[in-house]
Amino acid sequence: MIVRQKPHALKLFFTLRGSILRQIYKQLIVIALLSSLVVAAQYAYPGKLPTYSPAPFTLLGVALALFLGFRNNASYERWWEARRQWGQLSVDARSLARQVTSFIDEDSEAGRQTQQRLIYLTIAFGHALRHQLRQTSPWEDIDRLVEPKQRTALHKAQNPAGYLLQLMGRQIGCARKARLLSEFQVLNVDERITSMTGVLAACERIQNTPLPFAFSLLIHRTTYLYCFMLPFGLITSMGAVTPLMCTVIAYSFFGLDALSEELEEPFGLATNDLPLTTMCRAIEINLLEALGETPLPAPITPVNGCLQ
Repeated sequence: MIVRQKPHALKLFFTLRGSILRQIYKQLIVIALLSSLVVAAQYAYPGKLPTYSPAPFTLLGVALALFLGFRNNASYERWWEARRQWGQLSVDARSLARQVTSFIDEDSEAGRQTQQRLIYLTIAFGHALRHQLRQTSPWEDIDRLVEPKQRTALHKAQNPAGYLLQLMGRQIGCARKARLLSEFQVLNVDERITSMTGVLAACERIQNTPLPFAFSLLIHRTTYLYCFMLPFGLITSMGAVTPLMCTVIAYSFFGLDALSEELEEPFGLATNDLPLTTMCRAIEINLLEALGETPLPAPITPVNGCLQ
């Protein structure tokens, strides 16, 4: 995720990171070459090349812009919903840590261990959810936070994040039996775990339910056909400037198409995706601080203006 400040007007034209240009430069080169060939053929063989009125391209361009705008709105809504869910996870994790450290008496060894286990499991859940969404191996991050006797079953679990929530529920049940938590306090803590379950389900829904393929395919085809035919509609009115105008228009349409694809999957490692690693580290720091542990992990800082 890009976190640097907005560049000034001149530098804005030369900024590459996060600009989507790297994904579409090949299409732009093809459009520029095609437009140049059309211009060269028009000047070499006047009247031989078929030309068309700009009116149909204007109508098709407006329709295509509306389709691209709708798709970008849908993709951004997915991105924003994912960000809201991770914000809710941060709230739930901090609230659970506050409740655990406030409700459970830390003077006894059992109370102190229960506090630590619940907070460690909460931190592990954040890491497990991040790796699950990015389809990477989570064990380096979560094995250190889980008791050795629980690791075997955790490694066999189909959904490690969901299994960690089960472990948290069992730990609360043990705390209730040991009278470390009252019935009312158990309800409050369990409410936080239930909310975290909702975050897990919402993130899985976003990941497993992409935008309809037929809609994306229609936009892809229309964008390519429009940009390929555009030089024949502009050559009579724009002349030698046709390649430049076609490239600028193609940049807008191909850029919107590529950007919507990137935002459609908000949990990846692209420059415009959510910084899940940074958010997990922030949760870990906050919860360990609530537990009173030192030293705390260092916050993740941007690398070349980007957080992962």
